[in-house]
Amino acid sequence: MTSSSLVNEELQPSPTPSQPKAVTPLAVIAVLVTVVGTVLMGVAGKWLRDFNGGGPVSTTVAVVLGVLTLYPWRYIVDAFAADRRRASLLADDKLVEARRVSARGREEALIAMGYAAAGIALALLLMFVLTSHGAVAHTFFELDKIRQSWKEITKGFWINIWVACVAEVLVLVLGLVVAVVRMLPGRAGAPLRFLATVYADAFRAIPAIIVIFLVVFGIIGSKMPVLSHLPPVWLGLFALTLTYTAYVSEVYRAGLASIHPSQGAAARSLGLSYGQTLRTVLVPQAVRRVIPPLLNDFIGLQKDTALLSIAGISEAFQVSTYWQSFTFSMSPVIVPAILFIIITIPQARFVDYLIDRDAARRAGK
Repeated sequence: MTSSSLVNEELQPSPTPSQPKAVTPLAVIAVLVTVVGTVLMGVAGKWLRDFNGGGPVSTTVAVVLGVLTLYPWRYIVDAFAADRRRASLLADDKLVEARRVSARGREEALIAMGYAAAGIALALLLMFVLTSHGAVAHTFFELDKIRQSWKEITKGFWINIWVACVAEVLVLVLGLVVAVVRMLPGRAGAPLRFLATVYADAFRAIPAIIVIFLVVFGIIGSKMPVLSHLPPVWLGLFALTLTYTAYVSEVYRAGLASIHPSQGAAARSLGLSYGQTLRTVLVPQAVRRVIPPLLNDFIGLQKDTALLSIAGISEAFQVSTYWQSFTFSMSPVIVPAILFIIITIPQARFVDYLIDRDAARRAGK
């Protein structure tokens, strides 16, 4: 490149930086969404009061919800103020500061839209529950029916809890055994690997409800020694263990496969046997890695204990169906749903915490 061309390039003017986007259009959209949310919540609040005969509780709830829909205006006001500030900075030729203010104002407008959208969703949900003079609410949320059935359903729910706890312990052990068998090395382990693979594939393919039905009624009907005399709840526990051991074995196997082969090779080079390598090097690392997916499987196991009702076991869902037939209302069936939510959501949040902690550890935070 000649010196004249270099001089020409240096003399060319630099591109003009783009102007920061205006905040007002986005803020106007936020205003519209907020107004829609406020109107819908007002309608939902009126339906709620009418459903409860204008009682003080429903009136208070309606007022509180209506006030909450006004919360996005805090961010809308900030968004319009940011747009005015942006215009002032541009007039003073402060482009960098104007961009910062514009970005902050657009973020405020988006926050307002997020809160307003949440209010719209809540209002639509209330309107759905209270539509047709509260037909949905009368069907699913009759408090008298819930109070009548709550005590007995809660007693039945303890069956769900202890079955899940015992099954989780068994699944933890047996799943690891199946995973280790599927990874046995050499030709000597081939027959066992084949059997473990068939077991895992078969019980992951068969729905749990079919396994429970076959195990409980099949063993009782076959008059097998010892097993046929066990209570049906223990046979149901055995069926759930068979199903979830297959799932958990794959989780363990994925964790073991994720460990670099050099880890095992280094342990073997130090004179450790294959069993010692598994016990002291591979399994501890794999277990730490698979704790979140294991907990997810256990959440599924906790919920699937409701399938024991197919075998006539008096767990929470089975008891709630008795009350549903007695009261001619679906409200008692809401009780086990509430109980499952109470025990499942904390587990789900704990899984999220473990995942976030592991991500932070990997990022070196």
